[in-house]
Amino acid sequence: MADIKPTRSELMKLKKKIKLAKSGYNLLKKKRDGLILEFFEILKHAKTLRQELAIEYKEAQHKMNIARTLETDLKIKSLALAVHDMPTITLQTKNIMGVVVPKIETTMAKKGMKERGYGIVEGSSVIDEAAAAYERVVEKTIKAAEVETAMKRLLQEIEKTKRRVNALEFSVIPKMQQQEKFIKLRLEEMERENVFRLKRIKD
Repeated sequence: MADIKPTRSELMKLKKKIKLAKSGYNLLKKKRDGLILEFFEILKHAKTLRQELAIEYKEAQHKMNIARTLETDLKIKSLALAVHDMPTITLQTKNIMGVVVPKIETTMAKKGMKERGYGIVEGSSVIDEAAAAYERVVEKTIKAAEVETAMKRLLQEIEKTKRRVNALEFSVIPKMQQQEKFIKLRLEEMERENVFRLKRIKD
């Protein structure tokens, strides 16, 4: 390493690189912390949705059991087959701190009796209540899917950002600082050698 002769210009360039790396490190830390806060907010929402979905599903099952008790299974299946307009799902995206997550819009999840394809004569209030309950389950399931997918995307981005922060903090910046230290010491050594050489020339 003694024969390496760095220059002041190299030292200045390295100092700029270190400054840039530290700036990037601070920005990534802020991004990581912001993503973590967003993640926990969405996690709370996801937990609430899961609880609501469990309640809605239990209620739908209860209403279907009442319908099956008061009506025949054959009639319920026949009315189910009469439904032609299926819910339509539109997949869009939204941005959370630079992370693209899905935004799911749905139409026709909730329907009236006529929209379900059977009339008042063929159907009954218990069947209509059971159908409405399951429509609410579908709607809630779609919302839960949107939120949980957003959670997964955020978690992936948090992990990626954490790796970059750690790489800068424990590898990239310390290596550059060691290099800076070596160049400074080498330049000082070269200056001393020059001073000694000049003295000898004068002598």
